Amino acid sequence: MANESTSDIRFPAEWETQSGVQLTWPHEETDWRDTLDEVIPCFAAIAREIAKRERLIVACRDVDAVRRQLGEIAASPNVRLFAVPSNDTWARDHGPINVLESGRPRLLDFTFNGWGMKFAAGLDNQITRALHRQGAFRPEAALRNSQHLVLEGGSVESDGAGTILTTEACLLSANRNDHFSKAELEALFGQALGVHRFLWLSNGYLAGDDTDSHIDTLARFCDARTIAYVRCDDPTDEHNGALRRMEGELRTFRTPDGEPYNLVPLPMAEPVFDGGERLPATYANFLIVNGAVLMPTYGSPRDAEAAAQLRRAFPDREVVGIHCSPLIKQHGSLHCVTMQYPEGFLP
Repeated sequence: MANESTSDIRFPAEWETQSGVQLTWPHEETDWRDTLDEVIPCFAAIAREIAKRERLIVACRDVDAVRRQLGEIAASPNVRLFAVPSNDTWARDHGPINVLESGRPRLLDFTFNGWGMKFAAGLDNQITRALHRQGAFRPEAALRNSQHLVLEGGSVESDGAGTILTTEACLLSANRNDHFSKAELEALFGQALGVHRFLWLSNGYLAGDDTDSHIDTLARFCDARTIAYVRCDDPTDEHNGALRRMEGELRTFRTPDGEPYNLVPLPMAEPVFDGGERLPATYANFLIVNGAVLMPTYGSPRDAEAAAQLRRAFPDREVVGIHCSPLIKQHGSLHCVTMQYPEGFLP
């Protein structure tokens, strides 16, 4: 659905040149407390690959402890650590959504309320302001209070040219912005993000997902004309019907010039269970960085198939696999723990 906008605001696409990426580090007072020995090496692997290519800012409760955990990575000139309290580690959702206003960097600080008040988020909701106070961003990267709206970075995909890909299940869910209608939300988010086209998916989910179907678990822009998405070919899998219907919706979407999108199917990750509960493993939760795509892997033969498909979607980038089985134990993956900053945002 289109929304008329005369805004000079632009929401950059993830594939555009970046100044860096944020991580929020796990500690003993997060839900990772019982699996820190597994998850910290996973965070360190992500940090290593980011720091090879661009800046990395880390919000952490204990700077000295994280410096030790990072080892030689901490000495990289690309790495900066900031002492900031946190409830959890999902930077994609408590980090700022970053836009350009007349070419100037702006950090939009929306409310993060624990995915519709499911989990405590009072500290996480203050992380962006704390980083801003501590000089994590360039002076010209102004902080804009957008806390009259709830919005998580994992719930919106931008093509960099005024189009948003999202899901009805999340953006229209209870306890976020349900006092607004769909049309009102299009107008409000359109104004805030400089967006004039919304591609709404009404189908698609992952079992074990706490986010009410964040788009970054299901379908992702790879460039302005290409969408990678999760396909389920197993008729016995509980996701088969919903993901087939989602695929059908994607086939109806059109680019701004009226052409169908180039659709790149990603395999459904093999089922992973923890205590009888299915975990939301997905290959759609990749992170685009300068010159590369960091892809979650799960120790499965399907990892290679997913990597081949992402190389097809990103022929000019290196595809780097990072083992993310520890992350899905808390119901997220690689993209969920990161937030990228476009060029010009970080010093």
